[in-house]
Amino acid sequence: MTDTTALDSFLDKWRSRWPEWRVVKVFVPEPQRRLALAWFALLQEFVDTMNVAGDPLPADAKLGWWGEELRDWSNQRSRHPLGRVLEPVRAPWFELAEALPVLVRLREPLGDANAAIQLVRPLATAIAQVESALFGSAGGEALVDSISAQWLAARLLDSVDAVLPGEGQAGPGPAYRQWSAELLGRWPPRRGAVARRLWSALARSRLQRCPGPAEGVAPLPPLRALWLGWRAASRR
Repeated sequence: MTDTTALDSFLDKWRSRWPEWRVVKVFVPEPQRRLALAWFALLQEFVDTMNVAGDPLPADAKLGWWGEELRDWSNQRSRHPLGRVLEPVRAPWFELAEALPVLVRLREPLGDANAAIQLVRPLATAIAQVESALFGSAGGEALVDSISAQWLAARLLDSVDAVLPGEGQAGPGPAYRQWSAELLGRWPPRRGAVARRLWSALARSRLQRCPGPAEGVAPLPPLRALWLGWRAASRR
């Protein structure tokens, strides 16, 4: 497999999970489109190591490998196909590597909402700092809050075994609805670069429409995705 073929397989995997992207990407400045796609594909790799089912050891080993890879990126060396796109950008890759152990802790019961937000915050901060370097935008604390909520939503939606705040008292159904509403309330819309605002809007819409964890949500119709993308890109 060539580097180009390997890279395309990672990009296609992310696009298959977010089919609305083919509609909303028109709002991303053209020079940033491939960069954004590679970056989001990388973050999806991290989501998958967080939401591992069964034996976590292979995912932990993969996470350790990614930590080494990101530290190499900080020295302008890369092995992974995504690094061909991302590594040339002088971003705080080392700091992102240092934040990856948060993913292992996010597999544990989440406790209350405040504890969950504080747990994910170092990772969200590192992601926001990388995006500032990639896309030339600054979002401040509101962007960190938005990324934190989106990351916890990925834990909620993609995992069948996430133990939610309040589940022991309320049961899984009410706990899911309460936690979903809590995340939406803590999720500032339209923060960061255009690419981040678009992905955040799609993820927020998915959480709003999903009836339960790991149940899946149909993609937005193209016209609805276009409207959502326009609103996210315009900050109105």
